[in-house]
Amino acid sequence: MKKRNRRMNLLYIPALLLIGLFVVYPFAQAIKVSFFKWNGYAQDMKFIGIKNYLDVFQDKNFWTAFRNTLIYGIGSTILQNIIGLAVALLVDTKYSGNKFIRTITYMPIMISGLIMGYIMYYFLSFNNGVFNDIIAAFGLEPIDWLRNPAIGVAAILLVNSWQYAGNCMIIYLAGLQNIPKVYYEAAAIDGVGKLASFKHITIPLLMPSISSAVILNLIGGLKLYDVVISLTNGGPGHASQSVMTYVSNRYFQAEKAGYASAIGICIFLFILLVSTIGNAYFDRKEVEL
Repeated sequence: MKKRNRRMNLLYIPALLLIGLFVVYPFAQAIKVSFFKWNGYAQDMKFIGIKNYLDVFQDKNFWTAFRNTLIYGIGSTILQNIIGLAVALLVDTKYSGNKFIRTITYMPIMISGLIMGYIMYYFLSFNNGVFNDIIAAFGLEPIDWLRNPAIGVAAILLVNSWQYAGNCMIIYLAGLQNIPKVYYEAAAIDGVGKLASFKHITIPLLMPSISSAVILNLIGGLKLYDVVISLTNGGPGHASQSVMTYVSNRYFQAEKAGYASAIGICIFLFILLVSTIGNAYFDRKEVEL
């Protein structure tokens, strides 16, 4: 038995090596670079201590990107979970069209976020955009949708929410199908209504699914990159940037690799803090239930 366990443990070595090579080492290098002034290409690097980190907190564009990141992360999480749970409840019973609804809800996930952004760009584009063509058919002047920062941020939020709502649907559907029907039958015998059953039976027993869906979507939203790049490219100016796109902008366009690394470390620590607090909160809820 011990020999078998030892052999099984050896199987983890390749995985640990890959994690070390592609996760731990790059992360350690990012920490190192964050203490230097470096353009990302030259051989010489100037050590400047924590100046990059101090500059982060004084950068107005960073705080704009951070605010947008919170909107994308929290807003997408709320919308995705509401839509996902609603659709899961809708398709949890057998009827004609059940599979079709599941398919069209999940289908956007199979499209790259980058491609989805480009698709929606042609709806919102000023020249020959779908929305402006509709407006023109009524004799109205076209609108430059993406020049408005609020519309740009809202468009990114809605596209991201719509694309990944199917992921929540799958998680909630699996949770709903694991709830024994006997609980609902007993509640019905006692005269409990559907709304009360949903509140006191469905929600408590779905807590593990809610925990998984919320944390996964929140982390994904806080790391949002591809939709922003393809839909608005962070514009106008830096008005719709996420922190991830701003890191890319500082590294490649501004050639401030050290500063970009400092921003990346900051947002990593923020996501780690949020996910840790979120997991602790939902773990406590599951225990209480």
